Amino acid sequence: MKKNLLAILTAALCVSSLSAQSTLTYNSAQNMSSNKNDKSGYLAFRQDQTESKRKQGVFFEILGTGLTYSFNYDTRFQNRPDGLGARIGLSYYAIDGEKLFTLPVGLNYLLGKNGHYFEMGAGATFISGTEEDGEIFFVDSDSNTTITGNLVFGYRKQPVDSGFLFRAGFAPLITSGNFIPYWPYVSFGYSF
Repeated sequence: MKKNLLAILTAALCVSSLSAQSTLTYNSAQNMSSNKNDKSGYLAFRQDQTESKRKQGVFFEILGTGLTYSFNYDTRFQNRPDGLGARIGLSYYAIDGEKLFTLPVGLNYLLGKNGHYFEMGAGATFISGTEEDGEIFFVDSDSNTTITGNLVFGYRKQPVDSGFLFRAGFAPLITSGNFIPYWPYVSFGYSF
């Protein structure tokens, strides 16, 4: 059931991303055809297109929802820099016979303006790894796979246009037998 839930969350994220991109492309094509010969209309269209572009970003996160580190993709659901969005990440390492694979997925909400935001969110992380004494990494598990819940509370610096993205805060982890309230994260990346 856990694998099915993870697959459904991943598919929903992909479908919402593709539908928003196709809507933007369709609207852009309509505006272009109606303003072909009007130079001021074209410039207004280009300005409107950049202002209403859906914010996206890629970033490298240390600790956080990927437990050790993760590479992530983040997107907003609307054509604005704040509001509701989602992220998906990926992490893998193998050292001295111990392996850890994580796949964090979550929803987040940005409050703020002018590139400075308070970020809050909730999600789940699929974990697969080497089980040792009933634990994977430090998460209780009876098998080689498990899912943890997570929350996100932090600061995000994300330029209004595009550029350097910075995130820092806490990502409390919720497992079947444990709650870690002060699990920190720091992220660096690029917003576009």
